[in-house]
Amino acid sequence: MAQSHKFQDLEETGDVLVSFINSSQPERLIQVKEGHQALFDKHLEEAAGQRLMDMEEEKNQREEELQILEDQLRKFLQRELESLRIEDHELDVLRSEEFHDISSIKYVAQVYYLITKIKWEYDTPPNVLKGVHYGPDLATPINMDTSSLSPCEVSDQLWSFVSTEW
Repeated sequence: MAQSHKFQDLEETGDVLVSFINSSQPERLIQVKEGHQALFDKHLEEAAGQRLMDMEEEKNQREEELQILEDQLRKFLQRELESLRIEDHELDVLRSEEFHDISSIKYVAQVYYLITKIKWEYDTPPNVLKGVHYGPDLATPINMDTSSLSPCEVSDQLWSFVSTEW
């Protein structure tokens, strides 16, 4: 509706311009020319203003989208950071338990050594028992392949090194 009104204004202005040209009145022609230029300038201003408003609205929409993305990224990073903190805490607990387990193992190994006088080698294959029994008179090497012996036979052989005299 507004555009048809503008075209009607332009058409009327054009008609007036043609009639003034035909009447050959220079001062009237200048007035019409100035009026036509003012109308044209006003139309340009309105179009530029509308484009500026459209650009401002698009800018605001992009800023809102950016803010939403920043919020989502912040939440994601916070969740990842919390997950890493939990994993770090779990690793600390495991390290502590492992240290406690290693300390317990060392203690038990020392008690076994005090009782049995057997010093074990720990870097052997899983099915091989190697060590040295330090008896009252001599040191006896131990080298057993447990895959060929029953658990009871392994136990009997080891206990045979231990003195029953207290």
